[in-house]
Amino acid sequence: MSPLKKTAWNMDWVLLASAVCLVAFGLTMVLSASGIMAEKFYADKYFFFKRQLLFAGLGGLGMVALASMPRKLLYQLQYPALGIALVLVILTLTPVGTNINGASRWISFGFFAVQPMEFAKIALVLYLAYFFSAKQELVKTFSKGVIPPFAVTGLFCLLLLKQPDFGAAAMMAMLLFFMCLVGGTRLIYLVASAVLAGGAGWLLIMRSSYRSRRMLAFLDPFKDAQDTGYQLVQSLFAMGSGGIAGQGLGASKQKLFFLPEPHNDFIMAVVGEELGFVGVSLFFIIMGVFLWRAYRVAYKQEDLRDRLTAFGLALILTLGAVFNLAVVMGAAPPKGVAMPFMSYGGSSLLATFACVGLLLNFSRTSEGTA
Repeated sequence: MSPLKKTAWNMDWVLLASAVCLVAFGLTMVLSASGIMAEKFYADKYFFFKRQLLFAGLGGLGMVALASMPRKLLYQLQYPALGIALVLVILTLTPVGTNINGASRWISFGFFAVQPMEFAKIALVLYLAYFFSAKQELVKTFSKGVIPPFAVTGLFCLLLLKQPDFGAAAMMAMLLFFMCLVGGTRLIYLVASAVLAGGAGWLLIMRSSYRSRRMLAFLDPFKDAQDTGYQLVQSLFAMGSGGIAGQGLGASKQKLFFLPEPHNDFIMAVVGEELGFVGVSLFFIIMGVFLWRAYRVAYKQEDLRDRLTAFGLALILTLGAVFNLAVVMGAAPPKGVAMPFMSYGGSSLLATFACVGLLLNFSRTSEGTA
């Protein structure tokens, strides 16, 4: 009997419990943050909540399926998953794609609009983990150890920039950087690539009036508080007015059509306003426990591919949380990155559940799982 079968139910229950707590926290805040908007535009104050609850149910089923999936089957999917993700991202740039607020990031299926980028991150991690585990003798060379993973990731980044989705492209680049770092790529190549990527990013910002205005607004949002700095100013007002204990659940004033996307990208601002320092700290604690257990799962893997895959899955959720909080708290320009577990959105929630399910799968073969 294989080690995987021996430990079929010996998963990391702390990881699972913290994930369930985060989902419950997120559903509560989506209900609180979206009710006014849902009632005005859909005549049903539970519209967004019911959809999020549905996606949570579907995500839960997917999580269970992925947690019990045979590892061999999972590892046969790296190229099909990568190919499907690439095709879906390309389709967003065709008439099949749905343009919302000037960006073509979705493919609409009527009731549900898919954002392929959310699943492309997982597909990229599966590929990079396979590449760095199977090519260990080549990863320190430039032609065979650097060009292939950089080319694949670069292709996704270019397509995402065409949508345009600068934040998603930056996240894919960060995934590549950290996977290369733990995968064994020579430091000189990483430093050089980081410098080049930083320069390219700066050029993209300076050559786009939209991005440059966002950057200037980020540096001094109150200078143009009614236009380019509006989102950040309203977010800071929300966070600042929460105080220690907050205004009370459901009592946010900024969600009354002042704060854009209060149930989505800026849901943490509503958490800060309604639940205050205590509520935000509680979120940090639960998320911290979850990420600790996620990286512990990766560290405890004996097989290199298992370790790299688990690390990449944990990294997806880490980067999402860091990017989102940085925007909400004014430490980074607005980039449209969802908060894992919390932000409204079917694609984001399903992808988050997929990461949790796979991490639980790997936890079954961790040493000392508790």
